[in-house]
Amino acid sequence: MIFCVEDERNIRELIVYTLESSGFQARGLEDGKALKEALTQEKPELILLDIMLPGEDGMQLLAQVKANKETKDVPVIMVTAKGAEYDKVLGLDSGADDYITKPFGMMEFIARVKALLRRKKPADNTHTYEMGLLAVHVEEHLVTVGEEQVVLTYKEFELLRYLLENRGIVLSRDRLLEHIWGYDFDGETRTVDVHVRTLRQKLGPCGEYIETVRGVGYRIGGNR
Repeated sequence: MIFCVEDERNIRELIVYTLESSGFQARGLEDGKALKEALTQEKPELILLDIMLPGEDGMQLLAQVKANKETKDVPVIMVTAKGAEYDKVLGLDSGADDYITKPFGMMEFIARVKALLRRKKPADNTHTYEMGLLAVHVEEHLVTVGEEQVVLTYKEFELLRYLLENRGIVLSRDRLLEHIWGYDFDGETRTVDVHVRTLRQKLGPCGEYIETVRGVGYRIGGNR
């Protein structure tokens, strides 16, 4: 079941119709109150969440979904008319798994939904990566630098994990976008740069492990 939280009836009905025509089960919800009630009845496999909603907005609802242990693993796509980079990065850093701006083509929309659901479950959750003072415990979703725990967003964690999985290999921005976000962000490689910058800051002395390969992308552990 996919929940579509959208206050504009015509858009909500169109999205639900498109999803059902593509083989998904979908349910339209008009606001945060309806979403909370629906979540007490069943756990969806995906939530499509508009930002501009009456009452509690999409960002507030996203924070509540991710803070609840019963729903924190449910993937969320932010669907909104806002197109500024700041809004996109804010949504992603707040725990959203993807972001699509209205108006959008329905074929692209369905492709993004399918891509997100394909990558929903990581292949290996039992591995631990260690490099110098840095340790990443995948199963516990725990990152430490020395004795200090580092709090990362979901995307920052997945970015660090993917770099470590490919230690010593230069990964292009396009490849990182495709793997972490599930598709080509149509040239919006700035998203990768923003996440790498904040990741480096949070890792403190271990931030220098992430190398910038000019004109290509990023690598971790090239000379280590």
